[in-house]
Parts: sequence; structure tokens; C-alpha cells
Amino acid sequence: MTRMVASLSALIMSIVLLVSGNAFLSTLLGIRLSIESVAPDVIGWVLVCYSIGFVLGTLFVQKIITRVGHIRAFAVFAAMAAVAALMYPMAVSSMFWAILRILSGFSIAGVLVVIESWFSSRATNTTRGALFAVYQIVFYLSAAGGQLIINVGDPANFMPFSLAAILLALALVPLSLTRMEAPVIEPAPRMSVFKLARESFSGVAGAVICGVMIGGFYALGPVYATLVGLDVARTSTFMASAIVAAMLLAWPLGRLCDRFDRRRVMFWVGLLAALSAVGVALLGALNLVLLTILVGLFTGLSASIYPIAVAITNDRMESHRIVAASATLLLSYGVGSVIGPVVMAKLMDLLGPSGLFYGNAGFLMVLALITSYRISHTDDVPVADQEHFVAAMPETSAVLTEMDPRNTEFQEAPDMEEVATEVHREAG
Repeated sequence: MTRMVASLSALIMSIVLLVSGNAFLSTLLGIRLSIESVAPDVIGWVLVCYSIGFVLGTLFVQKIITRVGHIRAFAVFAAMAAVAALMYPMAVSSMFWAILRILSGFSIAGVLVVIESWFSSRATNTTRGALFAVYQIVFYLSAAGGQLIINVGDPANFMPFSLAAILLALALVPLSLTRMEAPVIEPAPRMSVFKLARESFSGVAGAVICGVMIGGFYALGPVYATLVGLDVARTSTFMASAIVAAMLLAWPLGRLCDRFDRRRVMFWVGLLAALSAVGVALLGALNLVLLTILVGLFTGLSASIYPIAVAITNDRMESHRIVAASATLLLSYGVGSVIGPVVMAKLMDLLGPSGLFYGNAGFLMVLALITSYRISHTDDVPVADQEHFVAAMPETSAVLTEMDPRNTEFQEAPDMEEVATEVHREAG
């Protein structure tokens, strides 16, 4: 396993540079728009364009990659993301930035499809669970680290944008130098949202509302922090702690999901996350330590809703339908991430900064009510028959769902070096 991870070191370095640069840029944009005194509802409309671009990307970038190849596609997408980062400070215009956010979202989706295809192609039935975990840990730590880079410069000038572009451009270097054979991307099977909802309404509802929570928070969390009076350094800590909390809470909540009925776990997670959100809304910046703890609890619990929703859905799926169901849940999450920033920004405009967390609490209470209704009106899956819980990550593409350890239909990619050796032997 160590040798496998070492062989993927170039890929992992590209992930670190890409994710940290993208996370840094996302927080930087929220802070800069707040400094420019842009209304929260306008900020929401601008920043939601990233999610729109990302959803479009997950639907269409595979065709581009198939046509030009992985390395060229990666170079194109990473270059587009870096160029967009450089263009932001040229003109602080809501319409201009909205277009750039669509371009950024589309580009990042393309880069992730390339990277995750390579990860998936290198996995075997023995190692894919461990590689799945390595990918998620690297992703979360890179995203958290990206928040801390905010401290290196004044968001009101061009330098931080240049740094973000440098990180995105540098992500090209390790992967461009790799000697790994490019993988083959198979089109991900799809299932309609409505068909999946008929079979697992709780799963679809959980994915959508998780998208609302996380999409709204990552877009508007820096805006909230700025409006309640946190400086740039405290805002970066505020955002980084939220991401780290999401990673740390994944394991204990996963243990609970393997021991108890998952819909009941989702009900209590939604309820506790709602209470945490109300606590943040009432507290504001009165106590920074308590605020950070409550925000970490809110984001950690909210982020866990997506993998719980995936687990609930997979418990009701035959093994050959897991990938299709997971791809549909990712699309549902994407829809939620489009809704979240728009709705939360409007609430912030009406209620002030606390509107972000009052809105989150309201959506979480809706999820708790839906889950409670489904528990009382449909049969439970016995705990003994539940699939093993896997902490699935929503900020990804449908390609990585193939590596889900619960997918018994996983097909190992052939080792190209072994194939070449065999061909040479037969030719000889």
C-alpha cells in the first residue's frame, strides 16, 4: 500500500496545490466582495455561479477528456482556472465575477475528473478502500490549509489573487511529469433523481439539503465572518476549523451509522446541527472560541449528512446500481449547492449576518421532519443488513464513486506495464 501511495505522489501533489489554491480563492472572493460593500444577496448570486459551473462540468467534461486525452485536458482546465484567478482583480464587477465563477467551477470539475480517473485506475479491490480514504484526507487537509493562506496578503489588492493563480498553475507540473499511463474513462451510469427519490426519498433529501448547507456556508461563511467583525486572520481560522471539524467528525459518526438505524442517525444529526446553527446565530462574535467550536460542530455534522444519505440509499440498492445512485446523489448535492448561497444570501440581506445560520437551522429542521416522517411510514433496513458505512465526500466527481468500497461491481484497470510485457513476450 505504501508503494502504491508513493507511485501516486505526483498525483497527490497536484491535488494539494489545486485544492488549496481553489479553497484559498473561494474564501478570498467572499472577503473581497465584503470589503467592496457588495450586498450579501448579490454576493450570493455571484458565488453560486461556481456551483453552476461545477455541475455543468461534471455533466460535460468527460467528452472533452475523451477527445483530447487526460494530460491535455488537465492542462486546459488548470490553465483556465489560473487565468480566471488572475482576472478577478482587473474589474470588481458582479457580472464579470459571476462569469469567472462559472468558468472556475467548470474548470475545477474537469481537473477533478482527470485526477480521480487516475486514482480510480490505480486502485485494486485490495487497495481501493485505503486509496479512497487517502484521497479524502489529502483533499480535506488541503482545503483547510488553503484557508490559512489568506493571511499572506491584503485581500484588497491583486497579490492574493496572483498567489491563487500560481498554486492552480503549479498543479500542472507534477501531473504533467508523471509517467503513468492515462486511464480510460467509462461513462458513469445515471439514474433519474425522481426514480431514486421513489426508492430512497431520505437519501435524496439529505443530499440536497447537505448541498444547501455546505454550499451556502463555503460561499458566505467568509462574508458572515467579515460582517460580524472578524479580521482576515480570524476569518481564515474560522473557515479552516470548519473544514477540519468535518474531517474529524466523519469517523465517530460513521461508527454510529454502523451500529444504529441510519435514518435515525440522520434525524439526530440534523437536529443537533440545527441547534448548533441557532447557537452561532445568537452568539455572533461575542466569544470567538465558542463561536469556532459551534461553527465546527455545525459544519462537521452538516457535512456528515451527505455520506449518511449515500449509506441510506446504498442499503436499498442492488450492488450493480450503487454507482448510478451515487452519481445521482452527487447531482442532487450540486442542485442544493446552487440553492444554498442564493437563499442564505437573501436571508442575510433581510436578517443581517445571523440570517445565514437561521436559514441553515430552518433547512436542517425540514430534513429532520422529512426523516421522521419516513421512519414512521416506511420499513427500516435491519442493522445487520446495512452496508458498511463509508465517509463519502460530496466535493468530487462521479468518477470517484466507482472506488466506493461498497461497489462490488468495481472493475480493476489492467496494469499497462504488465500488458506491454505480455505483448512483447508473445511477439517474441
